[in-house]
Amino acid sequence: MLMADVLSQAQIDALLGNFASEGTKAFDDIDEKGTERKVKNYDFKMPKKFTKEQLKILDGIFENYSRMLSSYLIGLMRVYCKVEVLQIEEQLYFEFNNALPDYVMMATIDMGVEDDDVLETSCIIQLSNPIAYATMDRLMGGSGMYIDSSRDFTEIESGLLSSIITRMAELMREPWSNYIGINPKVSAIETNSRVMQSIPPDEVVVLIVLEVEIKDVKNTLTICVPAMNLESMMSKFSGRWSRTFTKYDPRKEEERKNSLLSAIKDSELKIDAVLCETKLDFFDVLSLQVNDVIPLNVPIDRNISIKIGNNLWFDGKLGLHNNQKAVKIDNIYKELR
Repeated sequence: MLMADVLSQAQIDALLGNFASEGTKAFDDIDEKGTERKVKNYDFKMPKKFTKEQLKILDGIFENYSRMLSSYLIGLMRVYCKVEVLQIEEQLYFEFNNALPDYVMMATIDMGVEDDDVLETSCIIQLSNPIAYATMDRLMGGSGMYIDSSRDFTEIESGLLSSIITRMAELMREPWSNYIGINPKVSAIETNSRVMQSIPPDEVVVLIVLEVEIKDVKNTLTICVPAMNLESMMSKFSGRWSRTFTKYDPRKEEERKNSLLSAIKDSELKIDAVLCETKLDFFDVLSLQVNDVIPLNVPIDRNISIKIGNNLWFDGKLGLHNNQKAVKIDNIYKELR
């Protein structure tokens, strides 16, 4: 007859201790994995209306728009400008509107969709105050700086910015042309965000946030489109989700090149004509008087160097033209240092 195995108290305590340590370790592993994952809140009362594929198409459309807008701003202000898509998200209109300051430059854009089956669509372009004031400062002769100011825009400022926003709206035509024909036009300009009532407060909207950088100023430009209208537009080209290229149009490409060249031709470049480079003691520099002669240690018939930036582009001979100092170019250097 076999006797049943009986555990001693020491063995029971050892088993319980081992189980406690293994269980704690398992829970620690779960906690560590949980902290690594990024959890995003989802509102079941307001489910998302657009799929990832649709948002990807929107991202592509506004990436093209960003490049065109960047070229326009560079040609307009003659300073470094960069525009890129920051984010695309769905939100209630009142949440977007409540986050805006009281005085801000906003415009209602009639998209002018060239399709009778699509709902009449309008959107809002909202230009952040840092970008608006930096643009005005640059166009009025300044360097493009932004000074924080909580005031309404003057009539002159509104007129200047409205012409720029009108051009921004027109630039939307080409990025959308691969999917649906539109003819966007500005229908209203408003400088007080609280009275902008073109979209109902509880309407779901899609916000396309573009990051605009003008010289040292960086902020946002937001395009707000009602989700219902955007769904109506996108339903017309739902079969084109896989389209990842655009048809090459020689005429449009030539127009784009000509516009870039015309903007470059009007740009200003600093050109330095370097006669020679020499070294002097600081004491000799302090002792220089009128009619003193500095030996340059180069032949008098040697060509001078002509630099653009830090690169040597040409060399030539120094002379006079119409009683003004001039340089006659002799050689062109194709390989830049």
